[in-house]
Amino acid sequence: MLGEYLPILLFLAVSSVVGIALLVLGGLLGPNRPESEKLSPYECGFEAFEDAHMQFDVRYYLIAILFIAFDLEIAFVFPWAIIFRSLGVVGLIEMGIFLGLLILGFVYVWKKGALEWE
Repeated sequence: MLGEYLPILLFLAVSSVVGIALLVLGGLLGPNRPESEKLSPYECGFEAFEDAHMQFDVRYYLIAILFIAFDLEIAFVFPWAIIFRSLGVVGLIEMGIFLGLLILGFVYVWKKGALEWE
């Protein structure tokens, strides 16, 4: 049974060796001429006027997470839409429950004010 995994193991080994070899060859053979102009931070053609490590508001991350969560529903709805005729009424009910829970979560987030940006 383990012999069936040999092609996968071989593929992983060869791809790892090729990837590492390309990185090493690029580092050894590639040009490396550091200059003060190349090493200086670039921001729209002039010197940076603020610290690059400023903090972002947590709402930015919440909006991003919510977008990903609600956008992933397409990953579930699209395959279902292709085969929904073969699933019958049970598949329709299950998708209705899924979308209902998703809408319920959206309403909860909306009521909590997580979607409002000041």
